[in-house]
Amino acid sequence: MGMEQHNERSEYLEMEDVNFSDSELVSHVKEALRLVSSGDSDSYNQLVGVLYNKVLYAPDEVALLVTSLKAISGAVSYVDIKLHESLLTAIFGMSMWNYGTDVMDALVELIISLAASSGKLVDSCLEMLVNNFTPPYSFLEVLNQPRGVAKKEQVLGRVHSALEDIADLVPLAPSSLLPIIVHRMPNVFTKEPLMALYVENMLKLEGSAIGELVGSGMLIRAVVDRLIDLDVEIGWDDILSEDPTKGIFEMELEEEETLVASERDGIEFPSESLTRKSLGGNVVADKLDSLMVLTFEHLKSCEYSGRLVEVFESLLQSFQITVLNAYKSKFAQFIMFYACSLDPESCGVRFAKFLADVFVSSNFPLLTRMSAVAYLASYLARGRFLSTSFITSMLERLVQWCSEYCWIQHGGVNPKAHRVFYAACQAVMYILCFRMRSIMDIPRLKSQLSLMPVGHIFKNSLDPLKVCLPSIVEEFRRQAKAANLLDEFGVFVFSDMLESELSRAFGGVERLDMFFPFDPILLRKCDSFIRPNFVYWSMVRTTYDDEDDDESDDGDDDVVELVHAHGGESIAESFEEHNYPDDFHDSLNRMSITPKDSLHWNFGAENKHIPTQMPSRIRPSTSPESL
Repeated sequence: MGMEQHNERSEYLEMEDVNFSDSELVSHVKEALRLVSSGDSDSYNQLVGVLYNKVLYAPDEVALLVTSLKAISGAVSYVDIKLHESLLTAIFGMSMWNYGTDVMDALVELIISLAASSGKLVDSCLEMLVNNFTPPYSFLEVLNQPRGVAKKEQVLGRVHSALEDIADLVPLAPSSLLPIIVHRMPNVFTKEPLMALYVENMLKLEGSAIGELVGSGMLIRAVVDRLIDLDVEIGWDDILSEDPTKGIFEMELEEEETLVASERDGIEFPSESLTRKSLGGNVVADKLDSLMVLTFEHLKSCEYSGRLVEVFESLLQSFQITVLNAYKSKFAQFIMFYACSLDPESCGVRFAKFLADVFVSSNFPLLTRMSAVAYLASYLARGRFLSTSFITSMLERLVQWCSEYCWIQHGGVNPKAHRVFYAACQAVMYILCFRMRSIMDIPRLKSQLSLMPVGHIFKNSLDPLKVCLPSIVEEFRRQAKAANLLDEFGVFVFSDMLESELSRAFGGVERLDMFFPFDPILLRKCDSFIRPNFVYWSMVRTTYDDEDDDESDDGDDDVVELVHAHGGESIAESFEEHNYPDDFHDSLNRMSITPKDSLHWNFGAENKHIPTQMPSRIRPSTSPESL
């Protein structure tokens, strides 16, 4: 082995000592390539040896490599895939990250020339460029240092420029690029810097001049697919805790108070509690966080360039195919939420109507419809950018569907047979828990709500108040009573609404009826993108707040009503504007809910007046089968 390296080095020097003009060197390379077919490979082997010298220290070595690459570019018509396989292997195995700009430029020129010379080499040229999306592992240590950032810009600028040049010269090349990119996409176990850099390149290509030719929609879908792959790898058991004594609304408020106190007093928050801190050190969560931020930033750039509506359609298709039925998804769906927040008038409305259309259509599977209505409820409740008028119109559509269902169906309570109905009823109550006050504060919308057949759907033989999640039923009851929403239908008996066999059957054995996909996000970096557009429970003014305000002097002083730009309706930004410190927001309250041991309750008379609380292991649902 040592003798071979010595001979190869001698060949380098022998070739280097000969002075050729550019045209003479091209002729020399052509001759070397031609002689291979006759059995003379000495000059050819010298040439290949130059390309395999990956560590260049001396300027003359760099100059020799640059000259050789340029000479091969002038002789590409002589390159034969079979005869010169070792030469092509050496070329396609080169990483631009290992060289300076002179070598990079010569190498890019050669790759473009090879792609243009033979259709058989196009895929190999594209694969070589895609391989340069990421650096060798040895480069990771300096990737974020100034010289690493500079190298990244040098390499990737040339890679994408070369891809565009090849697309111009070989019109069919873009159609081959997409499968190459998807096939070589890093798996979930790849180190975060490499995975993030690869996705960054995919998104850059999506927004480039050839993005549409490559298949920009498919690139976006491939990114979302990888987000889902990472999402489902995160296990809730490792990060969530069990507290069998708290209801979902109470829990979110208590956690907020605890976090504020701990931040103020410098006390470390218990690691076993449900906080964003509990995800610290979770490698998969960190990868997902980084990739989602890259996607957020790309969507922001699309909004700036006027492409968001177009890109959103691809996102929506991906959501329907991948995310909507990925019942273990915890965070990836916030890509949709953020895109909608960038363009509420178009994307925001489009998403809600899409979810409603899926829910009311009998052409979709039952679980898909239930998932859609859970998404719709969570979205309408949490989207701070949605107008109260639009929320009311979507609510009316749900209420109308439920009312029509009640007229068609007969019989008593049956959680399994009427799961889709109970899913819709729970969605209605959940939305109203968050939005009833803002609707009642606008006379026109208050009148619209009062005309909805709300009482009809909650007072009938199907009795959804006995089946839906007790924590939501109790909060809905309190607000409906304060708003006089249900008075004309008599007094409902809620005091015994603890979890029962009926509610357990509604969600299945694992109590999966708690599917609220836009519960507060637990990813630290993503939080800064979602937070300004998100409604936390602590921001909600309920209809019974007025009763509490009677005991305070200035309960309404901090309410800020913003007016929707088109139509003058109050929007979700009418919630109280909290000036939480950034550190607090890093651990802001959330409302992730899933009871585990739902029957650990005594239903004796002594419990008759116990307020409804949700015995729960705080576990965001893994399936809308819950509904």
